[in-house]
Amino acid sequence: MKKIKYIAIAALGLVACEPEFDNDITDSGFYSTGTANLDNFVAIGNSLTAGFADGALYVQGQENSFPNIMASKFAQAGSTQEFSQPLTSDNLGGLLLGGVQISPNRLVLSASAPGAGDLAPVILDGTPTTEVSIPLTGTFHNMGVPGAKSFHLLSPGYGDVGGVPLGLANPYYARFASSSTATVMGDALAQNPSFFSLWIGNNDVLSFATSGGVGEDQTGNLDPATYGPNDITDPTVFAGTLDAIMSSLNGAGAQGIVCNLPDVTSIPYFTTIPFNSIPMDATTAAGTNAAYAAYNGGLLAAQGGGFITADEVAARTINFVEGNNAVVIEDESLTNLAGLGLPNIRQATADDFIVLPTLSILGTLADPADPTSVIGVGVALNDGQVLTANEASMVFAAQAQYNATLAALASAYGFDLIDMRALLEDLNVNGVAYNGGTMTSAFATGNGFSLDGVHPTARGYAYIADQMIEMINNNYGANIPRIDIGEYPGTMIN
Repeated sequence: MKKIKYIAIAALGLVACEPEFDNDITDSGFYSTGTANLDNFVAIGNSLTAGFADGALYVQGQENSFPNIMASKFAQAGSTQEFSQPLTSDNLGGLLLGGVQISPNRLVLSASAPGAGDLAPVILDGTPTTEVSIPLTGTFHNMGVPGAKSFHLLSPGYGDVGGVPLGLANPYYARFASSSTATVMGDALAQNPSFFSLWIGNNDVLSFATSGGVGEDQTGNLDPATYGPNDITDPTVFAGTLDAIMSSLNGAGAQGIVCNLPDVTSIPYFTTIPFNSIPMDATTAAGTNAAYAAYNGGLLAAQGGGFITADEVAARTINFVEGNNAVVIEDESLTNLAGLGLPNIRQATADDFIVLPTLSILGTLADPADPTSVIGVGVALNDGQVLTANEASMVFAAQAQYNATLAALASAYGFDLIDMRALLEDLNVNGVAYNGGTMTSAFATGNGFSLDGVHPTARGYAYIADQMIEMINNNYGANIPRIDIGEYPGTMIN
């Protein structure tokens, strides 16, 4: 079987230029910050705040982070702040620790990648120069730490470079933490922020989702020190953490915006590959069904022996037809029939999400010498390659509780809440029009999301910044200039 093509990228309307900020308006009173005190803006969060894109943190991405874009507009409205970020050393994006590379370079689109000339994401070549063990000095207003979960913001030692190789500290925070025992929130509060943005909690559930559910739902476990990197944070732990964070910001007298969490199903990492991505002609379908006849017969025998129900037999039966067919996947939630020699496999449904990294392997041969070993047909996608319906239900439940907490606490402390869930869902369903085109969430071609399928492009971050500025203008009687998102680059081609 030939390798299946999912995205035909014949012509991309891609912009790879640097953003052009508007010139300052000097007419007195033309722009204003209203009752918002924007003289000391501090942005708190994770990779979405840092400007992470294309699977890495690099200078151009950081310069186009939504906080930096917002700060440039605040300056036009009269803010005197010189917004500072812990910039990396290059545009490659990889990290070094003691001269050894510990994270990959960023992704780019390249027509020279394997695949009959098709444009495909590849890792940018080059040796990065960002050394984690060489700390930055000074004060940084962008406190976005890629990889941080909610409780990490309050964890002493999260920026201890000595803990990085042990997995006990974060390499991004280690570069700019004020000390080896500092906390992200402690460093943020030390700046006496007058205004803040807070977008945290995505990683408390997203790392579970992007790993294809290779983790545990820790609901009921109140000790985050025992969590694995891909585990779902207990909602009570999340609520206590966010209460402490917002209470401290309120106590500092800061104004601010709190962001809720988008639905994972609205990002390209989970929406790019359809569940029914296997095209077959009638002859191939008949041959594949013959190969699965013994498996399907074994299911009926298992039902006759009382091991599974008729409903589970129906869910597990493999059947291909002429046309598009559902991918074959593993599902650990199925009744274990290993003792009967039957694998825990089934065909995917619309409630399952095939993760983006499978794009390069789905439809290829697991064993080049075995023509029946087509991945997704004769060889099932494994647990890490699919977020199953059962796993997705855990994600949805946690996100709903997190967002309810964020809304309640923002209201209790008098902070504004911006509905990122609705904004990114609208981008996914309807797209966002701008002067010159429409931005969507389509992978590679939509220009809203970068090539990792999770983080926005510069244009996507500009959209987020513009929505926040609109909220400040409406709620604080401000007149901060809005953002033309078309001035910011979309998907990058190398």
